[in-house]
Amino acid sequence: MEFLSLAFMQRALLAALLAGVTSPAIGSYIVQRRLSLLGDGLGHVAIAGVGLALATGTAPLPVAVATAIVGAVIIELLRQSGKASADVAMAILFYGGLATGVLLAGLVGQGTGTLSNFLFGSLLSITEADLWIIFALAAVILITTIGLMPQLFAVCTDEDFAKVMGLPVRAYNLLIVVLAAITVTVSMRTVGLLMVSALMVVPVATASNLLTGFRRSFFLAMALGVIAAVAGVIGSYYLNAPPGSLIVVITIAGFVLSLPLAAGLKRWRQHEQVIEITDRAPFLHETTRPHEGHSHGPDCGHRAVIHGDHTDYIHDGHRHAPHGDHYDEH
Repeated sequence: MEFLSLAFMQRALLAALLAGVTSPAIGSYIVQRRLSLLGDGLGHVAIAGVGLALATGTAPLPVAVATAIVGAVIIELLRQSGKASADVAMAILFYGGLATGVLLAGLVGQGTGTLSNFLFGSLLSITEADLWIIFALAAVILITTIGLMPQLFAVCTDEDFAKVMGLPVRAYNLLIVVLAAITVTVSMRTVGLLMVSALMVVPVATASNLLTGFRRSFFLAMALGVIAAVAGVIGSYYLNAPPGSLIVVITIAGFVLSLPLAAGLKRWRQHEQVIEITDRAPFLHETTRPHEGHSHGPDCGHRAVIHGDHTDYIHDGHRHAPHGDHYDEH
């Protein structure tokens, strides 16, 4: 454990922990929106910010954050207006950001060698000032993604339904891409701008394999992200390997290991948790009182019973069927 006595490793571990917990947090919503490659596009835009910082002699992290946010907002506005498809917008992010960053760094004599610290991660490049900025940005990401979980989930899952519920869908969509841009730049010191998308997506996919329900898989993905990020940083110290690549390999290995376990869990859930019945005659039923502080749903914790065209839930020894603003009991 001698690496814990080294100041740069202490900073690297703290940065990795924050990257590991924030990347899957926003990645859960990105995956729900089916924009898994958004992190890659924003990473390329952040490269332009790093190149601009090198060209102007300013701190790379704040400039990269601001540049990535501007790029994210532009892409989301284009998507919402329908003037450019999501694929075309992502392509503009990929190539324009990367080319601009490399060009600016080359013009001031920095070259790709300096950029590699940001592209693939570097333990030695994390300063104390960077760490304080990362702490502040990570706090914003976690407070928002957890505090607004029901609203953000509704917007990512079904925009039309969210509009009917009266949610400001346009504002929430902008918030998601801005948080994604911040997350990318928070992780660039440890994972690297070209690798961060994997930390945003793969733990989410692994958690979805193992658990049902958005909330449970959300927090499991955060835990898996922390394990992969911290293990990758420690492993890179002993193996003298780039931390970003090792973190990504660990996350992918975890996903592969989850596949056979997920298959077993799926068979168990089908056998133990869901019962499909066909009634010869309708059950008599009566209206039951509302459940205070609880709503039945796919991840409510009660056994589900598939009953014709709807699902009942076993509760207090009875079957409760959702019906409008109340439950029928039979």
